Amino acid sequence: MPSPSDRAHAAVPAGASEERLARVAPGIDICFQAFGDPAAEPLLLVMGLGGPMTWWRPEFCRRLADAGFYVIRYDNRDTGRSSRVRAHVTRRTVVESFFGRGGPPPYTLDDLAADGIGLLDHLGLESAHVVGISMGGMIAQTMALLHPGRVRSLTSIMSTTGRRSVGWQDPRLLPLLLARSDATREAYVASSTRFWQIIGSPGYPEQVEAVRERAGETFDRGVSASGVARQMVAVLRQPDRSDRLRDLRVPTLVIHGLADKMVHVSGGRATARAIPGAELVLVPGMGHDIPAELYDTFVEGIRKAADRASA
Repeated sequence: MPSPSDRAHAAVPAGASEERLARVAPGIDICFQAFGDPAAEPLLLVMGLGGPMTWWRPEFCRRLADAGFYVIRYDNRDTGRSSRVRAHVTRRTVVESFFGRGGPPPYTLDDLAADGIGLLDHLGLESAHVVGISMGGMIAQTMALLHPGRVRSLTSIMSTTGRRSVGWQDPRLLPLLLARSDATREAYVASSTRFWQIIGSPGYPEQVEAVRERAGETFDRGVSASGVARQMVAVLRQPDRSDRLRDLRVPTLVIHGLADKMVHVSGGRATARAIPGAELVLVPGMGHDIPAELYDTFVEGIRKAADRASA
């Protein structure tokens, strides 16, 4: 964890608060940052596997703030500047979890959902609109199921229900996810750039330099191969939420790219089918990222779902 002085000297995007820590559970501090007017409608952004909150790009957060939200982004446990969990997970454990075997995981999606609810408690917020991407979508769904009064609207992006027959991953990605971590910044940036070029949006290709810059920022923020492995086990051990999602009564938007290699579009379709009244937006050419060219589509959809909550 960085010292308070390190956090104080970190670059702060325009319109954002300083980064702060919230104690959400014994031994678990969550690093977060907010954009916009605290009196506006609160909106919680939940990132995916191994992703720090900075993967929610500042321009996207500012656009959401301009749409009337008080935007809160945060590092999940084991990511970025949030707490690391002391539990050893091997690649064998991950593979066993992939096949539904092995002992209890270090933590579950329920625990990750409780971290987000704990952050709302820390901020004195009774409820919020919740937007999750990939693993973050799974966490957001779990928040809505376990704490229905705390979630005003739900947006699940490139995610799935937990059912193994939908939302599968291209098997060619697993060796890349299980590869040994790169110890140096240069090696991490190179391997991360290759990975994002595989799973990114073919219809909206990102400039290589921008991908490299984000990878360097991620490394500097703090990467943990063991933390990613623990998150992977939590994802692989998740239950099938399909039946429980049918009981949700929260305005829901589901967004999924038709070119997603990380979570097949069947996961998005299944999520929308399971949640009564959910709106499904399928985007041609979109992979497992949020291209800047689609910011307006995302912001408009999230705003529409939020407006349904207050109608």
